[in-house]
Amino acid sequence: MALRALARVNVAAIERNVALLRGRLTGGAELCAVVKADGYGHGAVRSARAALAGGASRLAVATVAEAARLRAGEISEPVLVMGAISTEELPIALQARAEVVAWSEPFVADLAAAAAAPVRVHVKLDTGMGRLGTRDVAEALRVGQAIDALPGLQLVGAMTHFATADGDAEFLAHQLAAFDEFAREVRRRHPGVLVHAANSAATLREPASHFDMVRCGIAIYGCDPMNENPDRYGLEPALELTSYVAAVKRARAGDSAGYGRRFIAQRDTWTATLPIGYADGVRRALSNNCDVLVGGTRYPLVGTVSMDNITIDLGPATSLGPGQPATIIGRDGAQRQTAEDLAQRIGTINYEIVCGISGRVPRRYHHDGQWL
Repeated sequence: MALRALARVNVAAIERNVALLRGRLTGGAELCAVVKADGYGHGAVRSARAALAGGASRLAVATVAEAARLRAGEISEPVLVMGAISTEELPIALQARAEVVAWSEPFVADLAAAAAAPVRVHVKLDTGMGRLGTRDVAEALRVGQAIDALPGLQLVGAMTHFATADGDAEFLAHQLAAFDEFAREVRRRHPGVLVHAANSAATLREPASHFDMVRCGIAIYGCDPMNENPDRYGLEPALELTSYVAAVKRARAGDSAGYGRRFIAQRDTWTATLPIGYADGVRRALSNNCDVLVGGTRYPLVGTVSMDNITIDLGPATSLGPGQPATIIGRDGAQRQTAEDLAQRIGTINYEIVCGISGRVPRRYHHDGQWL
């Protein structure tokens, strides 16, 4: 039976992407697979298992709830919560045996007061992202000392995050130099601490950023962190987003399709309606600005993307009928459309395209065609 919207995820592609990325690492660095935002829309637990099978040694998420979901999915490997954690959320983090990030002494004190078992903590220096972490090196070092001094806490990591690894090489070098100096001092004071900074873009572009571990997110799913073309790095997109032709009808010159009549046929043509829309993750900005692959051919999306439907123009003659599979992201014959292609159409990034596939779209998992 055709599903109105379906995301097919090839976990074997995730495994291969992780193995490829690990092969690029220098100095024996580990790979931490980032599976936040439900595995960037691919499914956190399945993606985590695939990444671990591909050679990742650790996992990272943004929230304590995401860590808890991994534990509920019987994931036992180390999980780092990279985001801010409120006092109210601390019990969830501790129950999930999550590693956490600290950059202020008051948070360290709260963490120690809540800890009933040893808690592994990473200290974060803000070298230029301007979000979480302290900009003050002296404060970051004090936080590290406080963690080490308090019972129930263990300083295990020192980290930062790059703001321009996908673009501005000069600012990346600035951040890297600042963090390298900090990391040297942390290692001197706390031997054995795991030093990490690189995201997917830095992992691919700057070997000096690998340190002891890299944190790869978008690249493990086969998307290009520079938002261009995954092929140039040998990355393999893991996700396909599909629908099907629900109706085909004749449109005479002057007939319209969709809200606002943003498509008016200039000649007699055939149109097809697909039961997928912006509530599924097909961005409204793709109205009159996208292709859909059907039967190995590209057809333009015409009219306004609505909540539950889109329309494509089949041309003045067609042999297509209801039930024909349709591809939004993925391959159909010799044709392919990537998340990067869609992102470039509307001036956004591939992250937003895959993360935006909504929860009402079922995910189906396979390993190179063998359904799981």
